[in-house]
Amino acid sequence: AAARRAPPVHVSADGPMESLNPYHVAVVGDAKATGADSVQPRRVRIDYTLTVKPDAVPAGETLRVWLPYPREIAGQQDGIRLLSATPGKVQLAPASALQRTAYLEARAVAGKPTTFEIHYEVTTHGRRFPIDAGKVTSARADDPALAPYLGEEGPHIRFSPALHAYSKAIVGDESNPYRIAQKLFAAVDAIPWGGAREYSTIGNIGDYAFRAGHADCGQQTLLLITLLRMNGIPARWQSGWVFSESGYDTMHDWGQLYLAPYGWVPMDVTTGQLASDDPDLRWFYLGGLDAYRVTFNDAISQPFVPAKRFVRSETVDNQRGEVEWRGGNLYFDQWTYDFRWQMLPAGGAQ
Repeated sequence: AAARRAPPVHVSADGPMESLNPYHVAVVGDAKATGADSVQPRRVRIDYTLTVKPDAVPAGETLRVWLPYPREIAGQQDGIRLLSATPGKVQLAPASALQRTAYLEARAVAGKPTTFEIHYEVTTHGRRFPIDAGKVTSARADDPALAPYLGEEGPHIRFSPALHAYSKAIVGDESNPYRIAQKLFAAVDAIPWGGAREYSTIGNIGDYAFRAGHADCGQQTLLLITLLRMNGIPARWQSGWVFSESGYDTMHDWGQLYLAPYGWVPMDVTTGQLASDDPDLRWFYLGGLDAYRVTFNDAISQPFVPAKRFVRSETVDNQRGEVEWRGGNLYFDQWTYDFRWQMLPAGGAQ
């Protein structure tokens, strides 16, 4: 996303999904016509490369690399097919891993870069839930499946007195969970976009977004998650990479909130409200999602499989990958990455 908004709607856009377009209309139309909340799928091939610079480690030392890799998410992402990975034998983290990775090793050669590659296909789906505020009920705080998404999650999701006051000023006397979510979504959407410091350098990302007067997609998302949880609405993280038919791509963060009786529904507060008089389109990204994104992460700051021995370069998210050797972690300035994609027919490569 980019600096582009004067609340409550976008005035310009970077990516094609950041302004109202025929795809949004098609998702809403298909969802209404079929009653399905998963529509307009896209099949895509992903080619991801991570290259460690020459002599970043002594010759002969083993480089350990974790590349981001998707997992099946019901209604959102499926049909994952690994095509190849090099060098050596790839170890895929289990599908239960909330920050899933593909692990590779290789020995460094003096004076030469070391390149790691993975190639796979995945089907992603557009989502749209027909949320009727009159049918929405409060989440059960005693539900063990929801409890982890209602509380604080240090250090980046904290219920401070200042945030309680901010939340009260936004929500007022509203008691309907969906209407509360709309108010909070609009307020966070109105925060001007600003380029981010590396998340590992920020003590409390949600609070940073609240106080800094600007925020990027992950900072906005963590602030919204915090505010939703403070109001008894379960919320959680998602992130990955967005792509397009036109050549646009970028790392991106978004999330989900739980609205009974609909269950977990998507939210993308950085894409925010779309410029439309039709509420289904205006609020597309509160209860909906486009298919032009691959999801790698369903939570923040999760352990890798196999475990990383040293502190990660990115301690919160994982969209670029991680590298280490027996002497320590290799920071981003010691390697490069490249994300490429190809849109495929519905059945995959021909």
